[in-house]
Amino acid sequence: MVSLQYGADTMSARLPWAKSLGVLDAAERAALPDVPNVLKHALEHPLGMDGALRRRFQPNDTVVIAVSDASRNTGMEQVLPFLADWLLDCGISEESVSFIVATGAHRAATEEEKSRILGIGLYRRFQSRIFNHDARDDANLVRVGATRRGTEVTLNKRALECDHLILTGAVAPHYFAGFSGGRKALVPGLAGVETIAANHARSLDATEARLDPRVRICEMDGNPVAEDLLDAARLHPLAFIVNTVLDRNGRIAGLFVGELDIAHRHACALAGAVYTARIAQRADLVIAAMRAAPNFIQCHKALFNAYNALKPGGRIILLAPMREGLGGERFREYLDTGDPNVVAAALRRRPDINGQTVLSTLEKAPQSILVTELSESDVQLLRARKAAALDDALRWARDYFAACGVNEPTCYLMPNAGGVVPIVLS
Repeated sequence: MVSLQYGADTMSARLPWAKSLGVLDAAERAALPDVPNVLKHALEHPLGMDGALRRRFQPNDTVVIAVSDASRNTGMEQVLPFLADWLLDCGISEESVSFIVATGAHRAATEEEKSRILGIGLYRRFQSRIFNHDARDDANLVRVGATRRGTEVTLNKRALECDHLILTGAVAPHYFAGFSGGRKALVPGLAGVETIAANHARSLDATEARLDPRVRICEMDGNPVAEDLLDAARLHPLAFIVNTVLDRNGRIAGLFVGELDIAHRHACALAGAVYTARIAQRADLVIAAMRAAPNFIQCHKALFNAYNALKPGGRIILLAPMREGLGGERFREYLDTGDPNVVAAALRRRPDINGQTVLSTLEKAPQSILVTELSESDVQLLRARKAAALDDALRWARDYFAACGVNEPTCYLMPNAGGVVPIVLS
């Protein structure tokens, strides 16, 4: 019996005709037993920095804390109240502390979402000083320089004008930045849309209509996107970063505080251990679910991960409501061309924040059956097939394999496909 979550519901079906190769999920990891004490110790012994951090703060200083938007679960609602109280213990007045939602190019966080990001108690204390970044608001962006690869970097004015900027977030594998967290809270989190697009364009191959093969999930060194992000983030000095690594149940398994790159790399080491699944072979069929993604662009990570476990010519069944649609009109326009060569040529003329996701989608979605609330027209635009339920998707998959002469297809289940990266053993 196959059972996978679909939003708040569960879909189940029998699968006697496939040979199971197992369930791919994040590794089991013990949650931290005492987050406040771990945070206190980390602030006194920051990674890659000399001495306790409190010595860097003066009573009249202003502090901005960048937080991830609502599309990501970070666990920071368990950390931020203690971080805010620690700043007050350092002599900073409560009125001198504010928060900014590092939306990147995503939509603004709603008030309800802000309360979930910070936790209801902290939200009530700082409600009037919680701001959304707007990557398209030129009046509130300031140029800070250019990276070695030539990316012009503009950043949020509020984040630049404070005495101390603290970046927070969660670290997990990222399909073209290597890992999330760390530098990504600043760029793209607090960057202008042109900066974000220019950095994303580093994911393109120089000559072919594909992603640059150096742009790899769980890899930062030698990855042109990840290296450009670090260059960009280093154009503005930070106080420090606070990054979590969550276990597969969303509990905090690791907490890392310190210098932008060093603390982040410590977090990446744990994230790589938790979020990768080593497999001996790829499967004919991958049945995956991602219940929390609001739109297809956010759900693409699940498609990407499932594809990593798929044989050439295989099929993916992906369960994901995606109630907010595809995720952007520009994304839709690129998909409408249907030609990777046309998309790549357009992106070389003018970078776009979702261009690399279009190229990846055009490769992977045609091998997919989606159980989703996306409209039939949107699913067709993805070149995928829409099924009303898991039973229907499995019936179509079985018919496909029978037509191909595959009588007992191999199969992986990925119940949390957005949170585990299959790595084929060499």
